Amino acid sequence: MPVGAVIWIAFSGGSESMEHVLANVLPRAAGRTVLLVALTGLVTSVFGIATAWLVTTFEFPFRRLLTVALVLPLAIPSYIAAYTFVEFLDYTGPVQTLLRQFFGFKTIRDYWFPDIRSLGGAVLIMSSVLYPYVYLACRSSFLMQGRAAGDVARTLGSGIWRTLWRIQLPMARPAIMIGLTLVTMETLNDIGAVEYLGVNTITFSIYDSWLNRGSLAGAAQLALILLVFVALLIWVERMARRRQRFVANRTTASVNDHIRRPLAGWKGAAAALVCLVPVAIGFLLPLLMLMHYAGNRLELFQDDRLLKAIGHSVTVSGSAALATVLIGFTLAYANRGHTGRVTRMAGRVASLGYGMPGTVLAIGVLFPLAAFDNALDAFLREHLGVSTGLLLSGTGFAIFYACSTRFLTMAEGTIDAGFHKLSPHLDMAARTLGRNRLQTLFFVLLPNMRPALLTAALFVFVETMKELSATILLRPFNFNTLATLIYEDASRAQVENASVAALIIVLVGLVPVLFVSRTIER
Repeated sequence: MPVGAVIWIAFSGGSESMEHVLANVLPRAAGRTVLLVALTGLVTSVFGIATAWLVTTFEFPFRRLLTVALVLPLAIPSYIAAYTFVEFLDYTGPVQTLLRQFFGFKTIRDYWFPDIRSLGGAVLIMSSVLYPYVYLACRSSFLMQGRAAGDVARTLGSGIWRTLWRIQLPMARPAIMIGLTLVTMETLNDIGAVEYLGVNTITFSIYDSWLNRGSLAGAAQLALILLVFVALLIWVERMARRRQRFVANRTTASVNDHIRRPLAGWKGAAAALVCLVPVAIGFLLPLLMLMHYAGNRLELFQDDRLLKAIGHSVTVSGSAALATVLIGFTLAYANRGHTGRVTRMAGRVASLGYGMPGTVLAIGVLFPLAAFDNALDAFLREHLGVSTGLLLSGTGFAIFYACSTRFLTMAEGTIDAGFHKLSPHLDMAARTLGRNRLQTLFFVLLPNMRPALLTAALFVFVETMKELSATILLRPFNFNTLATLIYEDASRAQVENASVAALIIVLVGLVPVLFVSRTIER
C-alpha cells in the first residue's frame, strides 16, 4: 500500500512539478546524498573491518572489554549524536572555548576550526554510530572462518597482511556487503542529523518539500526517486555476491579455532588504542555529554511533556513489537511448513519495508489512511449523522503502521533464524506421538522459540522508540514520542532540555546491543 500510494501521488502531480524537482531540487540533493552515502560507507568499512580483524586475530590488553564496547555506538541514534557533537565542537562548546582561552583568541576570525555543521561533519557523526553494522558482520565472518584458511595460507608463505587481503577479506565479502547495505539504509533514512547539520539530502528534501513548501506531489516524486535508488542499491548488492559461496568448515573439536596471536608492548597498546577511538567518538562522548546535561536538568524527569512522551513511545513501540512478532512468526512458520515458491515470495514481499526510508513510508501510509478516514466519516455523517473524525491518520495508529511495516523484516529474520536452529525432526516426532499440527506448534515449537520471539520483540521495540523520520511526519497534534520531543527541543536550540529524553533512549537501546554482542561471543 505505501509503495502504491507514493507512485499514485507522484504521477498525479503533473509534469510541471516533476520538471521543478528535476531541475531545482534533485541535482544538489542527489549529489549530497551520494557523497554522504559513499563517504560514510568508506569510513564505516575502515573502522568496522579493522576493529573486527584486531579483536578476532590478536590478544592484547582490554581486548574482551573492547570486543563488547565496539558495539555500544549502535545505542546512539544518529540525530542524538549530531546534537551532542555540535554542542561539543561548536563555537560555544568546550573544545573551542578552551582553545580560545589557551591561545588568547578573541573571535572566530582569529583562528581556524573545522565546521561540524557540514558534509564532513555528517560523515564523521554518521560513521561513528553506524560502523558497528560492518563490525558485527565482519566479526561473525572472521569467527566462522576459524584458523584453517589462514593457517594454510601461512604455510604457503603468505604473511599476516597478505593473508588478510587475499584470504580473509574475500571470504568475508558477503558479510561486509550486508553490513554496508544496513549502513546505507540507515544513512538514507536519517533526517534529524542531516537537517541539524545543514546537509541537504534527498530525505531532507522530501520533508522540506512536503511541510515547508506545501508540495505533496514534489515530495512524492522525490520519494519515488529515493525508492528507486534504494532498490538499485539492493539489486547491486545481491548481484555482487550472487556467485559467492563458501562453507565455514571448522576443524576438529580438539583444536581451538580461535587461538589469537598475542600482542605485547607498543603493538598491544596500539591495537587497544585503535579499538578505543571509535568507541570514544561514537559512544563515550555523546553519553558523557547527555549525562552532564541531564545532571543539570534533573527536574525534567518529572516534566509532564516527558512523561506523556514516554507513554506514547511505550504504547507505539510495544504495539509494533507485538504486531511484527505475530506477523513475522506467521511468515516464518509458513516457510517452515510449506516451502513452496508462493510462500517464499510472500515472505520476501512482506519484509521489503526495511528498504523504504521513513519519509517515504510516511507519505505512503498517511494519505491512504486519511482517505479511508474521510470516506468513513462522510458515510457515517450521511447515513447515521455521526462524525468519526480521523480514526487512523489522526492518532498514533499511523506511526504504529509505518514502524510495523519498516521493522517487520527485523522480526521475521530473527524468528526465521530461530526456526532454523530447530530440527524439522521435532515436528515429525511430535506428530508420531499423537499430536496434531496445532498441538505441535503450541506445545513443542513455541516453548523452544521463546528466546527468538523475545529477541525479535526487543529489537523492534527499541528501533521503533528511536525512529524519527516517519514519526515526525505522521504524528498527530499534541502527540510526542521521545524521539519527536528531542527533535523539537533541539530545533529550538534547547539541547540541554532534550538530554533527559535522549538519555532514556540511549539506555533502552543498550539492552539489545549488549545482548547481540554476548550472543556472538558465545
